[in-house]
Amino acid sequence: MTFALWLTFLGVALAASFSPGPGVLLAISTTTTLGARRTAFSSAGNAVGVFLVACVAVSGVGLLFQRSPLAFAVLKYAGAGYLAWLGIKQWRQAGKALAAAKMAAPPVPAAAERSRYAVFRRGVLVACSNPKAILFFAAVFPHFMPAGPLQMGRFLLLSLTFVACTFVSHLSYVLLTASAGARFLAGFGMARVQRGTGVMFVLLAGALLV
Repeated sequence: MTFALWLTFLGVALAASFSPGPGVLLAISTTTTLGARRTAFSSAGNAVGVFLVACVAVSGVGLLFQRSPLAFAVLKYAGAGYLAWLGIKQWRQAGKALAAAKMAAPPVPAAAERSRYAVFRRGVLVACSNPKAILFFAAVFPHFMPAGPLQMGRFLLLSLTFVACTFVSHLSYVLLTASAGARFLAGFGMARVQRGTGVMFVLLAGALLV
């Protein structure tokens, strides 16, 4: 694989990674509730999920979803349902933030939600819940992969490049959110951000359906 071709894929990967989506919204909302350090586990989970999606796409399952409307519909509704559930959960968390702001005390998420495994698992599920990600890999990879048997070295290079771009984009959003947190997320600001991200998750779920 030539360096110029890899640079082309890198540009596509960066553009796709920095475009706000469910993973970015999850990184922002997790930063506001649990802090930047714990969000690293969410971003790591999202990166693992993206790699799993890449493996599924090139294994032929992506082609199955392209050719089978029923299989794609099942995955689409499941992904939309999970995103909508995250949005409702964020909206409810905003109510707790408002109550805490009135009591001048920061809201404390439940221990199960604060655990590293729970945060990591949520990142994986968000990455795997969007069927368009599978179609993205199924549509993009053929332009950078030669016809014939799968070249594992090139597949790992491209997929890990995309995973790295995803992690860097999340880190950028996390740092931006963390730096703005002290000034803009105090008191009622936290509830506004959580409700905003909750609405965005629900809107993404609706967009996924249509």
